[in-house]
Amino acid sequence: MLFDYVRIRFPTTDVQHVVEDVLRLKLSYMLHEDYGFYSYTEHYALGNIFVLCSHELDKGVLVELKGRGCRQFESYLLAQQRSWYEFFMDALVASGVMKRLDLAINDKTGILNIPILTEKCRQEECISVFRSFKSYRSGELVRKDEKECMGNTLYIGSLQSEVYVCIYEKDYEQYKRNDIPIEDAEVKNRFEIRLKNERAYYAVRDLLAYDNPEHTAFKIINRYIRFVDKDDSKARSDWKLNEEWAWFIGNNRERLKLTTKPEPYSFQRTLNWLSHQVAPTLKVAITLDEINQTQVVKDILDHAKLTDRHKQILKQQSVKEQDVITNKK
Repeated sequence: MLFDYVRIRFPTTDVQHVVEDVLRLKLSYMLHEDYGFYSYTEHYALGNIFVLCSHELDKGVLVELKGRGCRQFESYLLAQQRSWYEFFMDALVASGVMKRLDLAINDKTGILNIPILTEKCRQEECISVFRSFKSYRSGELVRKDEKECMGNTLYIGSLQSEVYVCIYEKDYEQYKRNDIPIEDAEVKNRFEIRLKNERAYYAVRDLLAYDNPEHTAFKIINRYIRFVDKDDSKARSDWKLNEEWAWFIGNNRERLKLTTKPEPYSFQRTLNWLSHQVAPTLKVAITLDEINQTQVVKDILDHAKLTDRHKQILKQQSVKEQDVITNKK
């Protein structure tokens, strides 16, 4: 299990306290921007780690780590010799209010067949507290390697509620994002429990109390959802648990553990954008320079000026994790 989304609000306007005492990162390495999200007026960023701030105490300071942000923060936790549990404890001690927590379970063998689970929802073979489900199928209009490239996603529960489930084909996402062939993807499917506000808080409290991610995750799953096989000779409540679902929730498999996958802050996404969007045009311009015996591209680069924002990004990229963390305990 991985943490794949963390959002915590702190009832303070002291952004330095949150960054240096709770995240234990040096504020001087963060990029400051005069705009924010969610009605916040400004924010600080270190790669995919975002800290939004406001002069209004009721908004306070908001820390947001999406998927890549969680992986990046894990590289700093590793340098700090601190665990996610210790970070959550520090956040709660600092009066942090949990706003969102996503628990992600990776299915590496393809046990979760999303089209089949979707059909079970349609056939009322999903017994759930939730009253709604939505399924999406996204893909390309062209065929690659003679195989149709499609991805299936199943949401169970309302996206506006404080808890819902999202099951999607991670291999397709990796194909779209990183051009990794679907058959080579390490993770086939992902099951995400998305928790907000009070539900997120109680999940963190449960994790801290039991230090058992399997207990926490599947207590939530079993409370809200189970897939069964239809049997018209019995009442729906007595239908047998689906065999694949039983395996997923714990029958005859290894115990689920909390794992991390630290990924240092990287400039790779920008380089990918340069490679796909800019490089072809740049190559045309360089070729024209060669044909015309000019140096337009060189002149452009020579006259390009780095802004304070660019200089801060260079600063972020030129240091190691150990340089960015504080020494506070």
